[in-house]
Amino acid sequence: MTDTTAAPSETVVADADAPSSAPAPAVRTTLLAWLDGLAPGLAFAAALAAWEGATHVFAIPSFLLPAPSAIVSAGLATPVDVWFGHIWATLRVALMGYVLAIAVSVPLAVALASSRLLSRTLYPMLVVVQSTPIVAVAPIIVVTLGASDLPRVAITFLITFFPIVVSTVTGLLSTPEELIELSRSLRAGRSREILHIRLPYAVPHLFSALKISTTLAVIGAVVAEFVAAERGLGFFILFSTSFFKIPAAFAGLVVLVAISLVLFRLVGLAQRTLVPWSLPKSER
Repeated sequence: MTDTTAAPSETVVADADAPSSAPAPAVRTTLLAWLDGLAPGLAFAAALAAWEGATHVFAIPSFLLPAPSAIVSAGLATPVDVWFGHIWATLRVALMGYVLAIAVSVPLAVALASSRLLSRTLYPMLVVVQSTPIVAVAPIIVVTLGASDLPRVAITFLITFFPIVVSTVTGLLSTPEELIELSRSLRAGRSREILHIRLPYAVPHLFSALKISTTLAVIGAVVAEFVAAERGLGFFILFSTSFFKIPAAFAGLVVLVAISLVLFRLVGLAQRTLVPWSLPKSER
């Protein structure tokens, strides 16, 4: 009798404790997700704090490595209209070279993927152009094309177009052969094969290249401004370093990084809005 009455009481106690322990895993999961979302920001803040502390502890001169607080102060000391003028000059050249690269690279990639002879003829030339150091060619381009926006756009284009061409060709050629054979058996034209079959398979590759090319476009604009420019963030950095205004130069660098990140995010937003099916399921 004693054993029979003890068992139900233990069961009741166990059942009473179960609801109180159930929320613990849910709270732990929520906390981990919250920390996972904050991890990049916390790591960045920790790096800035370490940077700031190191400059004060080791008494590093600002002309060698300015503290983040000095960089912020230098950025705030520069008038807004000066910042706007330099930002617009760089952004205008970067966007013009970027759009020109897209307009040339996508049709060229379609042509290379459609013709084996054209691919064997032009692709080695593209590799040679891409392998040529753009910093060495930039002065020649400026002398040839003049001191207007044209040479800067050309330099940006030369840096930007190659990844778009290569990625788009890779995407076009990654189309399953059975789909190509099916379309040909249904007597689909060459244009329909490219537009309705090959290009959809190339869209993920294309947007990956477009994201990479946004940063390359900004780099191209800055390289061009180093060679010949009277306005732009590259000119601002070069001018600041020539007068040992290193905090101001770092402030210009921070603005360049911000522009690259914004352009990168805009391309990702365009992909998510226009062709969400091209994204992995975890990113939709």
